[in-house]
Amino acid sequence: MNNTPDEWPSSLTDEELDELDRYLRAHAEEGRLLLDGVHGLLSAIAVGPLEVLPDEWLSEVLHDAFADEGEGNRVLELLAKLNDSIRVELDVDAYEPILGEVDTDTGPVLSAAGWCEGFSRGIDLRAGLWEKRLADDPQLMELLGPIMALAVDEGILSAEAEFEKLTDEEYNECLAQVAPVLNAVDQYWREHPPTEAELAALARPATAEGGTAPSPPRQRSGHWVH
Repeated sequence: MNNTPDEWPSSLTDEELDELDRYLRAHAEEGRLLLDGVHGLLSAIAVGPLEVLPDEWLSEVLHDAFADEGEGNRVLELLAKLNDSIRVELDVDAYEPILGEVDTDTGPVLSAAGWCEGFSRGIDLRAGLWEKRLADDPQLMELLGPIMALAVDEGILSAEAEFEKLTDEEYNECLAQVAPVLNAVDQYWREHPPTEAELAALARPATAEGGTAPSPPRQRSGHWVH
């Protein structure tokens, strides 16, 4: 990134976050991402192995026609600012996940469910690379451990083995690890970028005539699973 500190885009203000949150909630239907989910989606893209262009990820966020051009330009502006801010926050160790809240008998508590849902969808956009590297390199699986634990606990990812629910203390410890995990994963892909063989396999639509195409990554309802 060649920007000087004075040119870095700032994080959204509380008012801008509220504005984007209101738009997403006004168009919320089953399976659609809210603000925490969009933040998780863009976070996965930011630390991922390959660039994901807005034309790809916007379809995960926007599903309805805008009421007018002004509304459309404003929503796109806020999404672009949110996307840019994640990269900057990671670079200066200022990243914090946007989390939802759930009501409990003792009051509202933070929930990573929406953020993890978005993160899993961000991984799905480059699922072939993620899945192969996770299968081939235990280091990456280990780095993602806290986020995967949260995602399994929230039912976003399925676990092959029986999984015991996290205690409140364990859940909060995993939440505290989200930013360090993202920085570690970001560094991992910088040091171990996709190989030519991985990229070639990703670009190959099918095997030679007479063969069978490779099996797609195992997913559940469109979500990356292990």
